[in-house]
Amino acid sequence: MTTMAARDTPSATIPVREAHVLDVARLEGWLAGQLQDVRPLTIQQFSGGQSNPTYLLSTPGGRYVLRRKPPGTLLPSAHAVDREFRILKALAGTDVPVPRALCYCDDVNVAGTPFYLMEYVEGRIFWNPALPGVSPSERAAIYEEMNRVIAAIHAVDPDAAGLADFGRRENYVARQIERWSKQYRASELEHIDSMEQLIEWLPRHMPPEEPVRITHGDFRIDNLIFDRSEPRILAVIDWELATLGNPFSDFAYHCMTYRMPEALRKGLAGLDLAQLGIPSETQYIRRYLDRTGRTAVPASTFDFYIAFNLFRLASILQGVAARARLGNASSEHATEAGSLTRPIADLGWAQARGVH
Repeated sequence: MTTMAARDTPSATIPVREAHVLDVARLEGWLAGQLQDVRPLTIQQFSGGQSNPTYLLSTPGGRYVLRRKPPGTLLPSAHAVDREFRILKALAGTDVPVPRALCYCDDVNVAGTPFYLMEYVEGRIFWNPALPGVSPSERAAIYEEMNRVIAAIHAVDPDAAGLADFGRRENYVARQIERWSKQYRASELEHIDSMEQLIEWLPRHMPPEEPVRITHGDFRIDNLIFDRSEPRILAVIDWELATLGNPFSDFAYHCMTYRMPEALRKGLAGLDLAQLGIPSETQYIRRYLDRTGRTAVPASTFDFYIAFNLFRLASILQGVAARARLGNASSEHATEAGSLTRPIADLGWAQARGVH
């Protein structure tokens, strides 16, 4: 049982980093009131992830995943593990595969920061969208499954799921541009001209609003746990950025990899997708539109959302770099990720210049 499945990498878990050490006895005591057979408790940390420290807990009663806010000074509204816990609970029983959320703790005396516990899901996590080592037929099936699941997320009625107040419903894109502009300013480490251009350009080119739906906010292949023997998603993880918002913008974020070169976050641009068995961007968009009952979307609208999401990603990466400088980033690769801020912003501005 628990949430962040075993990742297909030898370094899936590591000893807990010094900055993220937990008091084992104190945590054991709290867990004993929530679960059975928790002693002795052993803790390892997942090596991946850039935001919230995530741990594998092993007990005689089973394995669990603990996800908590990082220690230290944090950006406003970031690292919302309480919201992650809430949406996992709300989506249980829907067509969206999620790990079972078990318990939440806001007592900072237990683990130093608020945290929640979820079931451990055993499966595969793919780190590269090109899926090296996978057959073309399985690649096609994996992309079809990703398309199905993101459409399922956007099909959930927030009101019926008890998430009517999970976020504001109006002016989603405008508010997101404002939010990530502020987050970028709060963590700005150097002047990046393309970010300045996007901050000015985006508010002046917003498409009409979309019907409000649940948005994951970071739906990409390495936030999905697949069954080990078939191309079926067992769990969507990392819901930190989830809210109510624009589903097509959320889908465009998922599609950014089509516009990124292989050297930049292992993008698909420039690869022979047909030979790999991966659908083209046009084919992938068409499948999503068919599943969600939408008509064709103007190319300029999709390009705007790509530019917006690249801007948003650049802002997130700048925050990762700032946390690395402060010493409280969750991943050992935080500095490397932060170095991508400029090339991601440059790519975003290039996309924006192509919008007519």
